[in-house]
Amino acid sequence: MTLIILILFISTLCGGMLVYFTGYQHRTIKEPLIFAGSFLFTITIIHILPELFSLSDKPMKMGLFILVGFYFQQFLEYFTSGVEHGHFHEGKLESTQSRVGLVLALIVHSVLEGALLTHESPFHDQHESYSLLLGIIFHKVPAAFALMTIIRQNRSFHIRDGLTLMLFSIASPIGLLLSDVVLSISYDHLLVIFAVVSGSFFHISTTIFVETSPNHHLGVRRTIASLIGAALAILTEYSF
Repeated sequence: MTLIILILFISTLCGGMLVYFTGYQHRTIKEPLIFAGSFLFTITIIHILPELFSLSDKPMKMGLFILVGFYFQQFLEYFTSGVEHGHFHEGKLESTQSRVGLVLALIVHSVLEGALLTHESPFHDQHESYSLLLGIIFHKVPAAFALMTIIRQNRSFHIRDGLTLMLFSIASPIGLLLSDVVLSISYDHLLVIFAVVSGSFFHISTTIFVETSPNHHLGVRRTIASLIGAALAILTEYSF
């Protein structure tokens, strides 16, 4: 589990720090976003949902919580404006209140998704869901990139920016650790979190497709990126 925590933390940290070396180019990030969205969507379909419904003796209840997760993610995006799927709006942080709301919403989302990595399953050992780990990493790296783009505001590195990135980077590892506590108390409660995050992933992955396909047309490059993301997810899922 220590290795998973380090991977989550370092990958997110590096994703945010890339802003200070490359700058944000909204056009060039669309293909990587589609790749990440396709990977996350595929993992949700072929890994998360089969596990969820096989582990629960109340599948209809789990379906309800998936729906709750979908709309809860929509609520969080009222504060984040889609940073968790690599999107941003200029001028988003006009006040300290908006900055705090953005960071808190992202932390809530990250803590919940980190909880996915602790469950036991008939398909893999505890803490050994490598395809799901990759999906979270592919999702968090552009999110960290977009977050730091917003808070940077065309100025040099500030200690407050570093602290914000650190908080975002440790959120998923904290979720992983807390979920072990939840698991020791009640497995049913962990399944509820599992279902809520599933709905959240549905919202994020489908939103990526909508935002990166003007006039509902992906184009050749974006279609290829989508197919590669799905193929890699399938390969990872059935190979490890």
